[in-house]
Amino acid sequence: MNILLVEDNLEMQKLLTEYLENYGYDVKAFDEPMGALDALRNSGNFDLVILDLMLPKMDGFDVCKTVRGISDIPIIISSARGNLSDKMVAFEYGADDYLAKPYEPKELILRIDAIFRRINRRTGIRKIGEFQIDEHKMEITHEDYVLELTKIEYEILSLLLANPKVPISRETIANYIGADYSFERAIDMHISNIRNKLFDDPKNPKYIKSIWGVGYKFIG
Repeated sequence: MNILLVEDNLEMQKLLTEYLENYGYDVKAFDEPMGALDALRNSGNFDLVILDLMLPKMDGFDVCKTVRGISDIPIIISSARGNLSDKMVAFEYGADDYLAKPYEPKELILRIDAIFRRINRRTGIRKIGEFQIDEHKMEITHEDYVLELTKIEYEILSLLLANPKVPISRETIANYIGADYSFERAIDMHISNIRNKLFDDPKNPKYIKSIWGVGYKFIG
């Protein structure tokens, strides 16, 4: 998941960036709004905006309104301005959630997860980096190409994609797909098949890395 962070407090920006990246999110941070808006217009590859309100050159409410005019991307306001009137304006301008500073970064993660759960339930589609999972069709698309996966391969790759940069044991994979743990050698075979379909070299992986004595993790 790619996050656009607009925060002019560099200490806060660094804290949030590191925290989000530890949870597997890719973060592009800006300390002023014009560069952030240009990135959103030109890239189109962001999944969520975290927006401060007290910004240089442009008020955060105007940024929120501009973002909503460009895209229907989810917006979380992260601001020290926590009074009710500010919250009402933010939601009126298209914000999806509002966190008043100070807050624990873990709460931000929970709010992000909640937003994506709502989106996923509505559309059945999740976008993770170069991949898109369509849960209704049980399809995974990679760079606009639908991968020809078996049901088990779909389930294994979905599990890995949903837990980026987190080692997943063979036992966990076996349990997830409803197989006996003795099935772990077959899991290695399925991983090999998935790698072949992604043209992923196991010796120099771009997407799926083997974790010795444990299992695998998605690193793409």
